[in-house]
Parts: sequence; C-alpha cells; structure tokens
Amino acid sequence: MDLYQQLQNYHPYNEQEANDCDVMQRLLEQEPDVFARENRTAHFTASSWLINKTRDKILLVWHNLYRSWSWTGGHADGERDLLSVAAREAQEETGIKTITPVRPDIFSLEILTVDGHEKRGVYVPSHLHLNVTYLLEADEGEALRVKPDENSGVRWFPIEEAPEASCEPWMTERIYRKLNEKLKGEWP
Repeated sequence: MDLYQQLQNYHPYNEQEANDCDVMQRLLEQEPDVFARENRTAHFTASSWLINKTRDKILLVWHNLYRSWSWTGGHADGERDLLSVAAREAQEETGIKTITPVRPDIFSLEILTVDGHEKRGVYVPSHLHLNVTYLLEADEGEALRVKPDENSGVRWFPIEEAPEASCEPWMTERIYRKLNEKLKGEWP
C-alpha cells in the first residue's frame, strides 16, 4: 500500500495528527520531490519509537545536532517505504542488528520544524520534516554502539522516563508523551 493510501486509512490520535495528516496528503499530491531532502520546504522522514521485548523500555540516542536524547530516524532520501527507512535508521543509529515492527502500520504522524543549521560544513535552511513514526521492537540484550556523525550516546530508558530525558520541551510535551500514551492505550 502506498503512503497516500496509508495516510487516508490512518486514524489520527488527536487534533495535531489530524491536521498533520491532511497537510501530508496535500503535499503528496502537490509536491513531486517530497521524498527528497532537496525539497528545501518540506520532505518526508521516518522515525521509530523503539521498545524492548518486555515493552517497558525505550531506546533513545543522544542526538548531536539537537543536543538531546531523542528517537531514531532519518530522511526518506527518495525511498517511499518509510517503514524500511525507520528500521534502517534505527539499526544505523543504535548498532542493533535485529529490529522488527510491532505492526507494519503507521504508529504516529507529526510535522516537525527544523531550524537552519550547518551540516558537514554546508548551511541547511529551516524546513519541515513530514515525519511518519513506526513502533519497532528490539532485544535489549543486543550490543549498542553510537553513530559518531549523528549521535554520541545510545541508551535504554524506562518507558516513563523516556519523554523526560529529552531536552526539547516541544518534543517532550507534544510527541514523546503522545507516543507513550498510545503505547499504553488502545492503539487502533
């Protein structure tokens, strides 16, 4: 099923997700390069809320750019299978080899603002990440490693502490707490 169809079938959790889902569908219809970071206004990214097998911990990385504990994820870079993007990014950023989706459907949607910044000596202007999040699972016993060009720490956090580990108030309040609420509640 293509992303547009997945978005049409998605049941938003709250008003933020409903609005973001509408915007994502509109941009998919209007923007031919919305899967490429070369679209300097908005482009798709995929993230994961990565839980352990007993579902009582979340794996976070210390993100060098944002100087905060955060979820794993990255740019689609032309790939339209965002679940594959989320799983690949989780593997690359944590060192864990075996990561599986809890379910293949979208877990969460969010449009994220990205402030202008330098990356590898090149200025990247402010833009939007049209982010699709998946609930993924990994074995807590697998060896962890950092990806030095992106993060400088990888650590399991008890589920209740994961949102508070973030130094980004908006992400804590609007995204990470929402993900935990969805994880604890009835995810349709």
